[in-house]
Amino acid sequence: MKLPAREITSCLWYDSEAEEAANFYMSVFNDAKIGRITRYGEEGHDIHGREAGSVMTVEFEIAGRKFVAINGGPVFKFDEAISFQIHCDTQDEIDYFWSKLSEGGEESSCGWLKDKFGLSWQVVPTVLPEMLFDADAAKSQRVVKAFMQMKKFDIEALKQAYAA
Repeated sequence: MKLPAREITSCLWYDSEAEEAANFYMSVFNDAKIGRITRYGEEGHDIHGREAGSVMTVEFEIAGRKFVAINGGPVFKFDEAISFQIHCDTQDEIDYFWSKLSEGGEESSCGWLKDKFGLSWQVVPTVLPEMLFDADAAKSQRVVKAFMQMKKFDIEALKQAYAA
């Protein structure tokens, strides 16, 4: 029997930067908010090793999506296997998110970057899927060729490749 998911929340594992990361995302996204914060207590100290009163989890929301950041220790690190896409209508939006999220992090190619916590993001123009799924394969392939040479997406350059 299949059961419906009531809610799915992304859980992000940090060493000890959960609250700092949540506050960083609050500064980047205007549609973000912090929720509840839980703290480690004396119970389980022999397992978690955290100081009583230190932050264990921070709930936050971005664009209506729920996240939990957990200070779980240095055991697990972010990698590119999990990432988040930000869909942008304008070049100004792409420039803003690219600048804010890559600050202290690392720029990659094809719109990908890592923020200062190592979390991967792709800042994507909303026109890109329309171009990629065009029935004219030559158009979509020109767009692919163009964006494969980009770090940060350039909407105008993509449109030029599409129209060429």
